[in-house]
Amino acid sequence: MEEIVTAHSGSILRVQLNRPTKRNAMTSAMYVALAGILNQAAIDDNTRVVLWHGAGDSFCAGNDIEDFLKNPPGPGESPQARLMEALVNFDKPLVAAVHGAAIGGGTTMLMHCDFIYAGESTKFQMPFINLAVVPEFGSSCFVPARIGHVHAAELILLGAPFDARRAAELGLVTQVISDRDVLARARETAEKLAAKPAKALQASKRLMKQPFREQLKAAMKAENEEFSAQVRSEDAKEAFTAFLEKRKPDFTRSTKSSATA
Repeated sequence: MEEIVTAHSGSILRVQLNRPTKRNAMTSAMYVALAGILNQAAIDDNTRVVLWHGAGDSFCAGNDIEDFLKNPPGPGESPQARLMEALVNFDKPLVAAVHGAAIGGGTTMLMHCDFIYAGESTKFQMPFINLAVVPEFGSSCFVPARIGHVHAAELILLGAPFDARRAAELGLVTQVISDRDVLARARETAEKLAAKPAKALQASKRLMKQPFREQLKAAMKAENEEFSAQVRSEDAKEAFTAFLEKRKPDFTRSTKSSATA
């Protein structure tokens, strides 16, 4: 079964994350594939809009932990970095239909979308701090800029989950829709966009992103460097081990170890 499924409907490219039994958790191969899909869509005259959603009961549960531990990202080129670059440079409208789990990258990837329709069941979370790492996909820049430092601290430094209603209150999603209708609503918006003059549409999005595009690229570079260092720390080893063992992490272990050393 393909882990990412694409299909054209007129000038709309539908992109579906397709690992429903894993809540569409992302592997290294999926990051590379999705980057390639977006880069191709960017130069394809037959694609005016991308509609993005997940199969099964979730949008995306973030990284596939087992795959991630085998292939932790480095400070430079990585599968995750390739997708980040594709998203930040993508000038065509990107419409997302979200439901169920949108965890980690499942939340931060969405920050690059122009329209986000969230089903009532959606549970967002940026749990990076809980895993002893840092935000990704430019979210350390995007989130404070969009909702202010105080609210960003609540979501990033506490790493607490929040529902679709809270996301709407904070301005992180376009609209909250019933799960049953969320994909149809996103498709309706994609169809409206596809009927607009394509060159003017892309130019308008490009102008909207221009003031902060370089700032966002710099933020992602800094995040990737910090993430690469933190993911190899003793705290991260304890966090990921605890996750796989289904127990609460004990970060005093690494503190004691450092003190002993």
